[in-house]
Amino acid sequence: MSYATITAEKLTPRIGAIISGVDLTQPLSAEQVTDLHQAIADHQVIFFRNQPLDPVSLKRLGLHFGNLQAHALKGLPDHPEVRKLHADETSKHVAGEEWHSDMTCAPKPPMGSILYLHTLPTEGGDTAFSSMYAAYDALSDRMKDYLEGLTAVHDGRLAFGRFDPTGSYPISTHSVIREHPVTGRKVLFVNKGFTSHINEVPPAESEAVLDFLYRHVENACFQCRFKWEPHSVAFWDNRCTQHLAIWDYYPQVRSGFRVQIEDAKAA
Repeated sequence: MSYATITAEKLTPRIGAIISGVDLTQPLSAEQVTDLHQAIADHQVIFFRNQPLDPVSLKRLGLHFGNLQAHALKGLPDHPEVRKLHADETSKHVAGEEWHSDMTCAPKPPMGSILYLHTLPTEGGDTAFSSMYAAYDALSDRMKDYLEGLTAVHDGRLAFGRFDPTGSYPISTHSVIREHPVTGRKVLFVNKGFTSHINEVPPAESEAVLDFLYRHVENACFQCRFKWEPHSVAFWDNRCTQHLAIWDYYPQVRSGFRVQIEDAKAA
């Protein structure tokens, strides 16, 4: 896969690429935006090194790809669309410490998220990403037929209630199997972070099926793992990936900012 303005180095056969040849601290040209859109479609998650962003430049970067979508948890006082991600010796939990897609509790989950980290532990703190194209493709035909037409409830309290038990969080229903609006490929769309149950089957069956699917998406063959460096950026397509923030660095500090982008193609 070649692009006019950027270079992509694949991380694994199924997901992930390191992008070079672009300065994200500056406004992007239309051709650069087109190439990055295509790179996301090709690789599902793309990574950049040596991009010293701040909340203003991170917002500007996100706006090249769509309107910014507010998070269920509070953003920065001066930049409500930007969420600070910070973990240190006082943290009892960290964001994303189990496999999930972002904000699937929303009626229209975000198209994608961009995460910038400026402070990293001396070791650890990687993020793993799993391809939901690969997860769907690896299911048996009988399991695909069984899941087709089923819907599942995604509850924000499951993910966010531990950070703010008094908060009010969205609850939404989505198809278990979805079609990606850009590529047309089918994806598995349930995740341990937000999905509470499948609607059309008894509770015990729902629990058993979801447990199988959660273990299925953890298959290392579907994944890439990104080792962060200060001023690295990850941009992932939330419609076809899940990710896991590996909290193996306590009590060290891991800190940065994130924006998420509305899905203009959502039904």
